[in-house]
Amino acid sequence: MKYLEYKGYVGTIEYSPEDNLLYGAVLGIRGLISYEGETGKALEMDFKEAIDSYLNDCAASGNSPERPFKGSFNVRIPESLHKKAALLAMEDKTSLNHFVAEAIRYKVEKSTS
Repeated sequence: MKYLEYKGYVGTIEYSPEDNLLYGAVLGIRGLISYEGETGKALEMDFKEAIDSYLNDCAASGNSPERPFKGSFNVRIPESLHKKAALLAMEDKTSLNHFVAEAIRYKVEKSTS
């Protein structure tokens, strides 16, 4: 899937055949920022305008904008998998955090090859 990127924000590109319209939403934040356009160029312009509007609204209200994909997230896994991963990390003399990051890196690189 292709994405739009602007000022550190990433958005989807979707198509509605019923409306003959491109649309999308920003990923990686709790708030909803959506945009649309009849052409790819119009979609991209509305995406950028939506991001700029969000950032301006945050500045005007004194709120910090959400940062997408800030590098920290919680993962819930079965106890048995947690135990196995923690023991393997200890055997490798590394942290569980590093072990998980390497596992994710491996999977991502494998999927983009």
